[in-house]
Amino acid sequence: MIKKHPSIPPTHPGEYLREIVLPAMDLSKVEIARALGISRQHLYDILNEKQPVTATTALRLGKFFGTSAKSWLNMQTAYDLEMAARVTDLSAVPVAKSA
Repeated sequence: MIKKHPSIPPTHPGEYLREIVLPAMDLSKVEIARALGISRQHLYDILNEKQPVTATTALRLGKFFGTSAKSWLNMQTAYDLEMAARVTDLSAVPVAKSA
């Protein structure tokens, strides 16, 4: 199993969109938001990592970019789990014993 370096944050889907996907597109953010059927502010919030990619947005992103909605949701879930693991103390939670 590959261990992640604790100081390297996981990739938020917005970062991936902002740094990798959108620079390769010949469209403005306004045009992309319009094509996705979301507000410009909603797209900016995702790009700035202020909002998560929801299931509905993942469907839209998947359709527009020719990818799977699942890949966008998986990226968001991995980000959410990693961020939660960094701030959640599980030391008081016992491990269940099987019968």
